[in-house]
Amino acid sequence: MGNDGGSIPDRRDLVRNKPKAEQADKANQTRARWFFCALSKRPLQEPIVSCDLGKLYNKDALIEFLLDRSAFGDGEEICGHVRSLKDVKTLSLTPNPAPKSDSPNSTVDRGLFVCPLNFKEMTGAAPFVYLSTCGCVFSQAGLKAVSSSTPPLEKGKDNGGVEGEGHLPSSDGGQLDVCPQCATKYDRAGDVRILNPGAEEDERMRDAMEKRRAVVAAVASVKGKGKKRKAVMDGASGEQPGGKKRHGSGSASPAPSSVTAGTSRAVASSLAMEEAKRKAHMSEAVKSLYRPKDGKARKETFMTMGTFTRVSQSV
Repeated sequence: MGNDGGSIPDRRDLVRNKPKAEQADKANQTRARWFFCALSKRPLQEPIVSCDLGKLYNKDALIEFLLDRSAFGDGEEICGHVRSLKDVKTLSLTPNPAPKSDSPNSTVDRGLFVCPLNFKEMTGAAPFVYLSTCGCVFSQAGLKAVSSSTPPLEKGKDNGGVEGEGHLPSSDGGQLDVCPQCATKYDRAGDVRILNPGAEEDERMRDAMEKRRAVVAAVASVKGKGKKRKAVMDGASGEQPGGKKRHGSGSASPAPSSVTAGTSRAVASSLAMEEAKRKAHMSEAVKSLYRPKDGKARKETFMTMGTFTRVSQSV
């Protein structure tokens, strides 16, 4: 080898190393999550909704998916847990008041929305959250600062027996906070959802979502059994769901036929009494028109009285 005008290969030319696995650009992934719809991959445009897992969707794209779940290829993987519009919340976002950069070489993405408390841009650099009760969006640091700066007041102090404005008692005995933007009550432990969470937080939010749905299903089943039990008891007691009793052989109320017969008898007796009172004030000449001369009662009325006699006599 050599002296023939050729080249001498070494090991790096003969042995190829295993190529390194390609890694996705984290900056592009972050930009895709915060600037584009997770379902349609189109730029985010109001109205924007979010699910219990904190993903951002264009509302029109999500409605299209709910009408036809095969409209998007990976729709079931992305938002298969969304069953209807009740599973998402329309977000109340604050537009970014900062002007757009005219520099074409600018590599910093301008956030479309900002936190109304500290005006941090919603670009993924800082974590953002939304309240499931009202849909208001804040930066996590801003909401934490506002919540910690309004401690609960003691009962009956400075408010005439009413607790502080920032914190109210919750159903589980804790404290309810008030949204700093719209003054809607929310539970700090269960009503705060993180937008575009990490892998670990995503698993935690998914477990919490499944637990909430299980509780709702259990409550609905208990209510359904209670309604069925009440219907069975009403049927046994002879009552309809509206509270009206059904007329049957086992009920205490009389049958419709007996009620009608009793009403007819009452009307007939009242008419007979009125007729007797009217005849009591008649003269003898008028009374003679309603009875025969021989004093025997007849079944014929005044219009037919004596008709058959006249006909029989003429024949």
